[in-house]
Amino acid sequence: MELGAQIIDINMGCPAKKVCNRLCGSALLQDESLVGRILEAVVKAAEPAGVPVTLKTRTGWNRENRNGVRVARIAEASGIAALAIHGRTRADFYEGEAEYETIRDIRAAVSIPVIANGDITHADKAREVMAFTGTVGVMVGRASHGSPWIFRDINGLLTTGRVPPPLPRAELRDIVLGHLQAIYAFHGEESGLRIARKHLGWYSRLLDAAPQARPHLMAAESTSLQFACASEYFDAWVGAGDGGRPIEQC
Repeated sequence: MELGAQIIDINMGCPAKKVCNRLCGSALLQDESLVGRILEAVVKAAEPAGVPVTLKTRTGWNRENRNGVRVARIAEASGIAALAIHGRTRADFYEGEAEYETIRDIRAAVSIPVIANGDITHADKAREVMAFTGTVGVMVGRASHGSPWIFRDINGLLTTGRVPPPLPRAELRDIVLGHLQAIYAFHGEESGLRIARKHLGWYSRLLDAAPQARPHLMAAESTSLQFACASEYFDAWVGAGDGGRPIEQC
């Protein structure tokens, strides 16, 4: 809060082994009394500044122990301002399909806002999940990788009843290149190059007519070369949308 945080979000949903092996993330769902003590301590620390504390969690540790409703009630009693629930247990990781029945049960059990998370891949799915669960909103994670404009589509449908028209390729290109520049500026040369590769791996799905694009983007040895390569591929992609031909290599 001293650094300017306007909200504190506690993550008890991470399923990663390196996190759960340290009894963090979703491993905490195994100890409901500890969950309560943690939440109460953080809420108490944030109260003087008036900063709300929220919680993200899962439906339970495993399918035999779906205690999401009990944890939600503990959270509400502890002063948590809102809940985001991923529709899988920790044991499910990200496999299979998210189930929304438990999220619906949690929404019915508490009076604080509940947000649904898990497999929200497009605007229609967001609306369907909200209607089924009764939640006030949705949280999107993996579906935004390589397509951050999904938030524009979801918000457009929820606020106007219609999905906005698709963005032209030139605007999508500008978003991609702007994202790269932001990564480089924030992380610097070495980390920026490495982190940008991950995002370019997702963005390169747009370049389906240039299968060689991804390996070339991954092989760039500096941010300047990586950006120049991305610019060439996406400029050609924009041109291909107007009847041009994509380049073969950067």
